[in-house]
Amino acid sequence: MSTTESTVSEVEAAVRGTLAAHKSMYLATSGGDGPWVGGVYFAEVDTFTLVLVLEDSGRTLAAVRENPVVALVVSTGSPAQPFLQARAVAEVVDGEWDARVRERLVAKVPEAAPFLAYPIRAVRLSVTSWRITDLPNGWLPGRELTPTA
Repeated sequence: MSTTESTVSEVEAAVRGTLAAHKSMYLATSGGDGPWVGGVYFAEVDTFTLVLVLEDSGRTLAAVRENPVVALVVSTGSPAQPFLQARAVAEVVDGEWDARVRERLVAKVPEAAPFLAYPIRAVRLSVTSWRITDLPNGWLPGRELTPTA
C-alpha cells in the first residue's frame, strides 16, 4: 500500500469516526434572506451522504430550496478536538427516502423522534468533499477527503 492510499484510508477512518461520535452539526445556508446557520441532528447513510429533517416553514429549509449548496461543521466546538467541515448539495426528499431519513435519524438520535411529529421535511446531503482538522494527529492544515470514482 502506498503512502497516499494509507493516508486516504486513515483520513476516511477519522472522518467516519468523527461522524459516528456526533449526533448534531451546524448547517450553513444562503438564500434570499442572506446567510444562515442552524444546528440540526443528522445521521449518516455513508461517508458522503447525510440525512436530517428541517422545519417545513423555517428559514433553513427556505434557503435550501433557493440554493441547495450548503456548508456544514461537525464539532464539539473545541478546535483542540477533531472536527469536520464540508460542502454539500441538499435535496428535499419524499416517498421512500422520506421514510428512510426518519428511520435512520431516530435510530442514531432517539431524542430527535419528537421533531417528527411537527411539520418537517426530510433532507439528504450529498457531501462533495470533507476537510478534517485533527490537532492530536498533527492535521493542521486539515486533510481533504473526496469521493472516489
